[in-house]
Amino acid sequence: MENLIAPLVGAPLLGAAVLLCGGRRLDKAGHWLGTLLAAVSFALGLVLFADMLGKGAEDRALHQRLFSWVPVEGFQADIAFQLDQLSMTFVLLITGVGTLIHVYSIGYMAHDERRRRFFGYLNLFVAAMLLLVLADNYLLLYFGWEGVGLASYLLIGFWQHKPSAATAAKKAFLVNRVGDIGLSIAIMIMFTTFGTFAFGPVLEATGQASQGTLTAIGLMLLLAACGKSAQVPLQSWLGDAMEGPTPVSALIHAATMV
Repeated sequence: MENLIAPLVGAPLLGAAVLLCGGRRLDKAGHWLGTLLAAVSFALGLVLFADMLGKGAEDRALHQRLFSWVPVEGFQADIAFQLDQLSMTFVLLITGVGTLIHVYSIGYMAHDERRRRFFGYLNLFVAAMLLLVLADNYLLLYFGWEGVGLASYLLIGFWQHKPSAATAAKKAFLVNRVGDIGLSIAIMIMFTTFGTFAFGPVLEATGQASQGTLTAIGLMLLLAACGKSAQVPLQSWLGDAMEGPTPVSALIHAATMV
């Protein structure tokens, strides 16, 4: 079953690549393709959920390693996924709500000549959120974290011919970068302290770290969360996110739950 995790993330990522690179030849069917691939991801999530229910609590965690991303001496980052009870909850939330938003967008964006591109951005957002919650290490999580930020910027400013939308997109991008600095610093502290940024080894080694180090990591992660979920003092961007098409607001508010 662990072999289904990569296709779960890959389906919307494939949709984003095809819709954004395929050109105008996909204008007539692009919205259907984007919605179908989001639904495929949701279906895979349901299959994995059903399989998880049939196992004992200690056997429910699945791990899939695809390849070594940065294989150098003393520093190794893997493209690997971890699916457990917590991430399963978010997978169903992201794919289920995301698919419904895709369906709603078919009608809402029916008269927009750039609808294909819009669905490409929606697929990119869903793929980035799935990568964020399924990564098995903080560095890969950061990659998905930045993907969510990029997709948010593209979607909020989708109607960039409106000055208010363009300004709102830039505001969201810049405010989130402040939070992202917190996450990057936390990851750096983890690696210098523990020699790894994989979830399991980091959690196991926390007992050996000083109180000051753990506090610094916690505060930097809190700063990151404040930016992404629009909490004080980095809350100012979320209200302006309404400048994007209505489905964008639905998707971004769902993403803040992640």
